[in-house]
Amino acid sequence: MKFLPANRTVTNLQVSSAGCLVLLTALTLLFTPVSGTAWFAIANLIGIPLIGGVIHVLIMIIGAVGGAYGIFQRDQRALLVSYVAMLLVTLRFAGSKVEFGFDLLPEQEILQKVLLIAYAVFLVMYFELTNGIIRFSMLDTSIRTGEVYVMGEGKIIRQYYRAIGITPVVAGIVALLTLLINLIIPAMVGIFDSVQANRLRESVELTSVYGVALGTAMVFTVIAAAFAVNLPLRLQQMQEGRANK
Repeated sequence: MKFLPANRTVTNLQVSSAGCLVLLTALTLLFTPVSGTAWFAIANLIGIPLIGGVIHVLIMIIGAVGGAYGIFQRDQRALLVSYVAMLLVTLRFAGSKVEFGFDLLPEQEILQKVLLIAYAVFLVMYFELTNGIIRFSMLDTSIRTGEVYVMGEGKIIRQYYRAIGITPVVAGIVALLTLLINLIIPAMVGIFDSVQANRLRESVELTSVYGVALGTAMVFTVIAAAFAVNLPLRLQQMQEGRANK
């Protein structure tokens, strides 16, 4: 589909997507070492490890350049190539050692997990913002050519901006609570029994996949309780009430 020149909304999304792509590329380079990838294994088999590193960097470059071209040219095929490259470069063998691309990360566990969550959030936001470019370009073109008539276009755009601002924050908080469950539970238990809290801090299970599963269950229990009392609807009604005043 051929789009008309970008309007203000599409331009804002393009600038936001470009900024998100820059940060995502930097975090991808930081968090995704070549070790554990299929091309790293193949390069070691043929005795030329350098090839694995070259392929790894090349995939990142394809993802970044393809994304930049797709953002500003509004080319869906280039964006698809960028998506595939950004996901492909993160793939690892299940038994590969967990490590980072560089030794630049802070040693504190909490800061490392915050950066890791930021990487995941920027990856999802990159997908969402670039898809928003295409969707709003199609909508704007259809409106300006008279194919469709949309009432309350400004309200739709404001709601979209609000959603892409709130959703990453909520998702990041949920992910952080899940990953820090090995610190949260001992702190809660420590209120009643400091000895048992120390044992939990040293527990291997709590820092493994079982701890993550427990954290996920606890977080989604809280989310389910929020939906049980219909909290989203109540918040929406409060916002609408303020807007009508």
